[in-house]
Amino acid sequence: MTLTAATPPPDADTRTAADPAAVVREWNAIATDTIKTSLGPRPSGQVAIWEGFVSLAVYNAVVGIEGGYALYKWRERGPAKASSAAAAATAAHDVLLTYFPAFKERLDTAYADSLAALPAGQARDRGVDYGKRAATRIIELREGDGRFADVPFTASPAPGVWRPTPPAFQPFIDTWLARLRPLLLTSPQQFRPGGPPAMSSAAYAEDIQELKAMGAKTGSGRSAQQTETALFFSGNLVDQVQTAVRDHAARHGLDIAETARLFAAVNASASDAVVTAWDSKLHYGSWRPITAIRLADTDGNPATTADPAWEPLLITPPHPDYLAGHTTVTAAVVRALTGVLGTSHIDLHVSSEVTGTTRFYWSADALNRDVVDARVWGGVHSRAADVDGCRTGTQVAAWALDHYFQPVAKDGTQPSPPPRTVRQDRLADLAHSPFCD
Repeated sequence: MTLTAATPPPDADTRTAADPAAVVREWNAIATDTIKTSLGPRPSGQVAIWEGFVSLAVYNAVVGIEGGYALYKWRERGPAKASSAAAAATAAHDVLLTYFPAFKERLDTAYADSLAALPAGQARDRGVDYGKRAATRIIELREGDGRFADVPFTASPAPGVWRPTPPAFQPFIDTWLARLRPLLLTSPQQFRPGGPPAMSSAAYAEDIQELKAMGAKTGSGRSAQQTETALFFSGNLVDQVQTAVRDHAARHGLDIAETARLFAAVNASASDAVVTAWDSKLHYGSWRPITAIRLADTDGNPATTADPAWEPLLITPPHPDYLAGHTTVTAAVVRALTGVLGTSHIDLHVSSEVTGTTRFYWSADALNRDVVDARVWGGVHSRAADVDGCRTGTQVAAWALDHYFQPVAKDGTQPSPPPRTVRQDRLADLAHSPFCD
């Protein structure tokens, strides 16, 4: 990891006729801005859900025309010589307009600009028509998926059990995410881990002691660099991911199908990582560090001591500790990236609006490690919640890539894989072995 100045990587998203993939990057940026503006500073994983919807619609719209990869839950291939750029813009526009109708004016303006930059004619018209069908397919697939359902958190306050935290004492936010039908997985519980350490255990006591020493708002043992790391990853993680992936795709010259596939794999995996994390949050309902430390005299563990005045560096989000959403999502993103790219060298410039700095991550392990540490040093998650989240997110994305977004022959059939070389096996091993394993 390299810490650089607050200058972001060069903007490579200026579209030219020779770079149709820029349309995918542009509409990812439009989607991210629309979602972020609509939700505001909401401390929830909800943003990943909408990114997943848009990315899958764009993926189908593009690969249905370009070929090369298996469609997502769809069999309708696109017409010959259709514009995949027009299809991508249309699919993204229509999905966003369906779920964020208040942004119609700005979405329509951006869409008109996208189409105006493409040659008029039959190819563009065919692309528009196919993009509309791709968007409709995703919207139909997501009907009745459990969004915004009334899912109560019924556990009564007790030692170890989550309850609203200061300063706002908000209720458990977006509990419906725990029961949302996943985009890729078979159920929200598919990769539910075994749960946090027992309060009577030495592992639990070690986590509390580390949090008291390293996650405190004042008088902590953190270095300046550790504090910066906690702050760096305290904002909108999904937004950080989108910017980094756009930059990666542009710098590496990924074509339109490769770009659409990368965003679909990353964002659909992140979406299901959120569902998996919220399932565990609702199921285990474990209390947050601020509660655990202030009420340590009730946990029955002789190795912990209460500090009623303890405060974390960061404001605690309004949902339970286990699993940690940040680490579950980051690990899913990293595993999706390494799986698609075939290497653990993710080559990401990650920026933070909170600190105004940009970090370069060459290694998948380094990014996972920093996010795990950041949530402990911020005082908002136990290390067990972070590390188990990292492991779980890795499992989610690994399973997803085994079942979706696979290369196919031009006729849409799955080709027989060629014999693997020793070097390919080594790359696969690197891509599949983040530090949280």
